Order: sequence, then structure tokens, then C-alpha cells
Amino acid sequence: MRRRAVTAVLAAAVLLGAAGCSTGGEAGGPAAGGGTAPPGRTAGAASPPGGGAGETAPPARGSVRVLRTVAQGLDSPWGLAPLPGGGLLVSSRDRATITRIDERTGRPTELGTVSGVSPAGEGGLLGIALSPGFASDHLVYAYFTSVSDNRIVRLLYDDKRPAGDQLGAPDTVFRGIPKGLVHNGGRIAFGPDGMLYAGTGESGDRGLSQDTRSLGGKILRMTPDGEPAPGNPFPGSPVYSYGHRNVQGLAWDTRQRLFASEFGQDTWDELNAIRPGGDYGWPVAEGRSGRAGFVDPLAQWPTDAASPSGIAWAAGSVWVAGLKGRRLWRVPLRGTAASAPPQAFLTGRYGRLRTVVAAGDDTLWLVTGNTDGRGTPQRGDDRILELRVS
Repeated sequence: MRRRAVTAVLAAAVLLGAAGCSTGGEAGGPAAGGGTAPPGRTAGAASPPGGGAGETAPPARGSVRVLRTVAQGLDSPWGLAPLPGGGLLVSSRDRATITRIDERTGRPTELGTVSGVSPAGEGGLLGIALSPGFASDHLVYAYFTSVSDNRIVRLLYDDKRPAGDQLGAPDTVFRGIPKGLVHNGGRIAFGPDGMLYAGTGESGDRGLSQDTRSLGGKILRMTPDGEPAPGNPFPGSPVYSYGHRNVQGLAWDTRQRLFASEFGQDTWDELNAIRPGGDYGWPVAEGRSGRAGFVDPLAQWPTDAASPSGIAWAAGSVWVAGLKGRRLWRVPLRGTAASAPPQAFLTGRYGRLRTVVAAGDDTLWLVTGNTDGRGTPQRGDDRILELRVS
């Protein structure tokens, strides 16, 4: 396998726009650093945001019904990947393990430990994703913090082997993403174009976000082998968008438009519609600024109301899992603009919410995050819930 090394709450208070700015961190709080002027921007790239003309907006008011608790007793769960034949893979940030959950019975089977993970602060074993060719290649991709950086690896999953020994050795496909005790990003997902996308953080060094030569504070787009994807806005670079503080949510709508959540510092968390080559403003702007050259968020929240981690697209809306906000936000969209104020569900009911993944047209998997060192675990934490949404 080819390896590539690269150096480098209130709904009434929500402001709505039609594009995006930037932010990130898991419970709010300051970050330090300077700034570097970015090189010039080049045209091109895949999945532009689109306008929304002729699209029907979902109803202004939605609903959420908790169908059942799928699994409980999980330790620091972070990434979630549904298997095509049934079952859910979940990563443990602090234990560096990947476990398969039988979604019918809740029975866990530990696949194994991912070697090379160095958990500390917000770092550890973070997002996971299945190869687009998983049915034949059985590859699981993982984003994790090592002793020197954040990186992306792929592992062969062999369910014919004994439990605890079902993962092959990690093969590094991308390395060199800045690491820190905070702002490590960590969400990965394969897009409709078959390319691998990764949300990164600026690791507490603000200047990295505006430096397009750095991998920190970016959304990256690469081939499954870790090479810069064809059509990227900066030739020869994996950088897809920049000016981000800490991106932990990635999702596409039915028209292949990319959306991302981002943690704010002290003022605004964001939901952004991602434009190839777009500058989302951090550290110059946090939240909607209206400044020329920056993309404003399509929705924003005070940091106490969100701290947005995972996001998912379902039922015509983007659903946003809030950590510090301890609620699930619904943002109904027409195209890449919010069509109504965001609506909050499950406020305080399940504590911190880490990850949300689409499980069908109107169904979501929701992962809580109370055992991550910042929550207050209750009996049964952490858990995976199945939701019906509209």
C-alpha cells in the first residue's frame, strides 16, 4: 500500500446565513497562536455547494422519537461506522479499541486494539470509516493521535479470526496532521465521489488555520491511498477548505453537497456549507462576520448551547450532536441555506452527545459522550441510541 507523508440557546439567538465562517474545541475555551497569510486561491474542485432553487424545504418544525437503546456501557466512544451486512463498529478514544455492536441484541465483540495510538486530552482513537470497497477489501480507516502527530491508517478486518484479534496491523496512508491536547479534529468520511475527507483542528496554534501549507485547521480531501485528490483547489495539496478551528462533523446531502460542524472559542459554534478553496475565517472571524473573503456559517450557536461534534443528513435536515450543549440540533435546509431556525431535541436527557450517523431516510444512530473526562457519567453510559426523526 502506498504511503504518503505530508509536512507541513437558544434558537432565538441563532443567526442564520447562506454560507460559513469558522471555529472549534470540545467545551469552548481559548487557544493561542499567530497568523500566516495564505497563498493565492485556485479555481476547481468537486461538490460545489449549489443554490437550492426549486428545492423543497422540510417543515419548519420536526420531531425526534427515541426508539431504543442499542448498546450501553461503552468507554469513551467516538467514531461510528455501520457495517453493510449489519452491525456497528465503534471506536474508543481512550482504550484505542474498535468494537462491533450487534444492533439487534446490543452484544459487543471487541475486534482488537489499534497500535500506535497515544491518547491524551482530546486526542486518541477518533473517527473511523469503511472503505468504499469494503464488501471486497474489508478495510477500516481510522484517524488517531500518535506520539508525534495525527494520522490516518487503514486496517484489515477479518471477522473469521478470534475476537480481539480481528484487526490487521495499521497501514499509514496519511500522516503529519498537527496534534495537541486540544483541537485534534478527527472526523473522517468517504464522500459520494469516493474520496476520503478529514476534518482537522489547529491543535491550539491559531496561525495554522490560515496557512494553506499546513494541515491544521482544514478539511482535507484525498484518495483512498492518501494522495491529494484530483480537482482539489490547491494543486498538489490535500487541502480542500481552510480557516477552520476544529472540525469534527462531516455530512453530505442527497445532492452531494458537503456540510461541516465547527467548534467556536468563546462566542459562536458553526454549521458550514463547504466550498472548495473556501476560507472560513478563523482566527480572524468567529461566527458570522460578513467580511469579504470569508464564508459565513449557515447557522451558529453560543458555545454553551452546542460544542458540535458529529453531524448527519436525514429527512431534509442536518442533525448536529452537541457536547457541552447536551442536545441534538436540527437545521432544516433549502439548498445550502437554513430554511427555519434550528430546533433542539433531547436537551439534557442523555448528557453529552458525540456522534450522529444516518441509519436510513428517517433514522439516526446517536452516540453519547459522557465518559470522555468532561461529562458526568450515569448508569449505562456511554450508549448508542436509535432515533426516528422528521
